[in-house]
Amino acid sequence: MSTFDFPPSIASRPTYGKLAPRAGAAQIMLADAEGAEALLSLAKANPDLMRRAHVIYIPKDTGTGFSDQLRAAAPDILHIAPSYAACTQRLQRVFSAAPMGAQFYLAGTEGLIGQAIALALQIGIPKSAIQTEHRGSVARRVQCVHCKGITEEVMTDPFQCGHCGLNLFVRDHYSRRLAAFQGVCIDAEDPGNVPPSVELYS
Repeated sequence: MSTFDFPPSIASRPTYGKLAPRAGAAQIMLADAEGAEALLSLAKANPDLMRRAHVIYIPKDTGTGFSDQLRAAAPDILHIAPSYAACTQRLQRVFSAAPMGAQFYLAGTEGLIGQAIALALQIGIPKSAIQTEHRGSVARRVQCVHCKGITEEVMTDPFQCGHCGLNLFVRDHYSRRLAAFQGVCIDAEDPGNVPPSVELYS
């Protein structure tokens, strides 16, 4: 089971629930890596839901195990994508064409969930139609507030921005528009005085 209990934080930090079957005009599901476990739990609880679902799945480094299980759950449509960027156009098309009353299920990493929510809200999908469940990696998507570059899969704090080279403190402050946490220079007042990096949540 790839679940993680996030410690209490500030109000802007996203929180996640547990996916539950809902009646809807369409069932649209997006997951990456271990997020497939949440979709498979939905399928087990309600096989009919999965048979009417449009599933987009990004395996990342999990191999074919989850893809095979999702295929066996027999969704109406299953699309396997190599990355979030590679399926963005498909997501835009599927989200935009969704009928009123459609239900959206997002599961997996914070980066995937945040970007998909931002896209859905931009298209006009009501937040009440979106469910989320975090599974797998606790890596963060971080924007450097100085150069505005975004780094994916950040697992340590502080870390060095790959765009401008500054040493960044990873804050819990979160931009829903950018789907990214904010990183600020940790040694701005005392250049070179950078504490050792530690793994997030360790």
